Amino acid sequence: MNTQDNKGNIKSLKQLKTYLAPYKKQIAGALVALVFSSSVVLGLGKALQYLIDDGIKKNDVHLLDRSFIIFLVLTLGLAAATYARYYLISWVGEKVVADIRRDVYSRIIRLHTAFFEITRTGELISRITTDTTLLQTVVGSSVSVALRNLILFFGGSLMMLHTSPRLSAYVSLIVPIVVFPIVVIGRQVRRLSKATQGRVADLSSHAEETLSGIRTIQAFSLEDYETGRFIHQVNLSLHTALSRIRVRAALTALVITFVFGAVMIVLWIGGRDVMLGRLSSGELSAFLFYSVVVAGSVGAISEVVGELQRAAGATERLMELLSYHSEITEAENPVPLPRPLKGNLEFHNVTFHYPSRLDKPAIEQLNLSIEPGETLALVGPSGAGKTTLFQLLLRFYDPQSGTITLDGIPTRDVKIAELRSHIGIVPQDPVIFSANAWDNIRCGKQDATVKEIIAAAADASAIDFLEKLPNGLDTYLGEKGVQLSGGQKQRLAIARAMVRNPRILLLDEATSALDSENERKVQQALTRLMQGRTTLVIAHRFSTLQNANRIAVINNGRLEAIGKHEELLQSNPLYARLAELQFKAAA
Repeated sequence: MNTQDNKGNIKSLKQLKTYLAPYKKQIAGALVALVFSSSVVLGLGKALQYLIDDGIKKNDVHLLDRSFIIFLVLTLGLAAATYARYYLISWVGEKVVADIRRDVYSRIIRLHTAFFEITRTGELISRITTDTTLLQTVVGSSVSVALRNLILFFGGSLMMLHTSPRLSAYVSLIVPIVVFPIVVIGRQVRRLSKATQGRVADLSSHAEETLSGIRTIQAFSLEDYETGRFIHQVNLSLHTALSRIRVRAALTALVITFVFGAVMIVLWIGGRDVMLGRLSSGELSAFLFYSVVVAGSVGAISEVVGELQRAAGATERLMELLSYHSEITEAENPVPLPRPLKGNLEFHNVTFHYPSRLDKPAIEQLNLSIEPGETLALVGPSGAGKTTLFQLLLRFYDPQSGTITLDGIPTRDVKIAELRSHIGIVPQDPVIFSANAWDNIRCGKQDATVKEIIAAAADASAIDFLEKLPNGLDTYLGEKGVQLSGGQKQRLAIARAMVRNPRILLLDEATSALDSENERKVQQALTRLMQGRTTLVIAHRFSTLQNANRIAVINNGRLEAIGKHEELLQSNPLYARLAELQFKAAA
C-alpha cells in the first residue's frame, strides 16, 4: 500500500476537529500570530513606498531615519510573530498526530484476530507511520501556510489595486499566462515525486524482507541472486529520481523565465508611468513588492492543495480504521469466575468457520469435556482443528453456534481479560520480543517480581543459559530472539507461562524439532508446568500420549474418538495410522 498516492476529498479533514478541539487556545494563538505576520508583510510595501517618496526622493534625513526605524520595528515584529506561529502550530501538529497514533494503535491491538486474516500488517504499519506523518505535515505546517498565503494573496491584490489600478489590470492579464504552465508542470513533478517515494518504499520492503531472512538467504547461497534483485530495484528508483530531477530543473528554469519576465514587463510599464507622472517611484516599488507577494502566495497555495488532498486521503483511511470495532465483544453484564477456579472445560455442540474460509467448518458439532486437573492430548492430521480449539478457548474467535464453558460459566459471559488471565499458552513457535529476558518473561505477568521471574526461569530450565548471556537476564535477545536457539526459545516461553501461574494450560508441544538434549530439558520443564493444571496439549511425542489422562482424536473438525492409547489403537483406525506414522520412531 502506497498511502501517498491516494488522494481524498479535502472536506474529509473536518473529521480532525475532535483531535484539534483540546488545543483551541494554541490554535487561536497561532491564528493571531499568522494574521499579525501577514499584516506586517503587507505593511512593508507601504513602508517601502514611504521610504522612497518621503525619505530618499525629498532628501529628508529625518524622514529617512524614521522610515528605517519603522522598517526595523516591522521586521522585528514579523520575526516574533513568525516564531510564535511556527512554534504553536507545529506543537499542535505533533500533539494531534501523537493522539491519533495512540488511538489507532490502541484500536488495532484490540481488534479481533479475524481482522488480521484479511488485513496486511504492512498496511496497518503504513497507516500508523506514513499516514500520520502526512497529517503532521498538514496540521503542523500546510494549513498554516495555506491560510497565510490566502491572506497575502487577497491582501496583496487589494494593495496592488489601491496602489495602481492600471498596473493591476495588466497583472490580471499576465498572471494566468505565467501560472498555468507552472501548475501543469508542477503536477508532473508531484507525480514523479510520489513515484520516487514508491520506488524507495519497494527498496525498503525488499531490504527488510531479505535481511530478516538472512539465514535462509545464506543457507541457500542466494546472496548474488538477491543482490541482483536489489540492484534492479535501485536502478528503477534511480531512473525515476532522475526523471523527477529533469522535470523539476525544467520547472525551475521556467519559473525564473516567466516570473522575471513578468516582473520586467510590469517594471517597464510602471517605469513609463513614472516618467509620465502617473505613478511615483515609491508607488512603483510598493506595487512590485505586492506583485511578488501575490505571485509567491499563488505558487504556495497550488503546492499546498496537493498536500491537503493527500492528507484528506490519509484522514479517511485513519478514521476508517478507528471506526472498526472488535467482533469479540465483552458481555454487557460479565459474570465473575469462581475462586478458586477448578478448571473444568466443556465444549457443547461447537461449530466454527474461519472468516476467510466460510465454505468449510474448522470445528463442527464438537462435544468435549475436560475434567479439572486432567491432561488431554489432542491428536489428528494437519488442519484437523486442534489449534482452532486453543483459539476458541482464548476467545480469539467465537463459535458461530454452540457454547464453551469454564467451570459451568459460558466463556462469552466472562470478561475477556479475566478469562485469559487463567490461561497459559506455550505455542509451537513461541514469539520472543526484541527485549531482554526480564521483559519477555514478564509478558506472562506484568507485575511479576524479580524473585518470581527467576523462579519461573529456574522451573523452565532456562535460568542457566540466561545467566550465561553477556549481560545475564538484561541481555538484549535480538529481533524475534535471534540470539536464542529453538530449545531456549521454548524454555523462555514456558517460563512466561509459569510466571502467570494459570489454571488452564494450552501446549502446542514442539519438542519433536529439537535435539535430544534440548528435548529432554524442555520436556522436564513442561512436566513441572503441567502439574495440578487442566492441560490441553497438541501431541507430537509418544511419551505425551503415554502421560496423558486421555487422548482426543480430532478429524475434519469433529471429535472422532476419545480414550486411552491402547484403547484407541484397537478401536480407531485413524489413530492407529497416526500412531504408526508419527510416533513409531519415538516409541
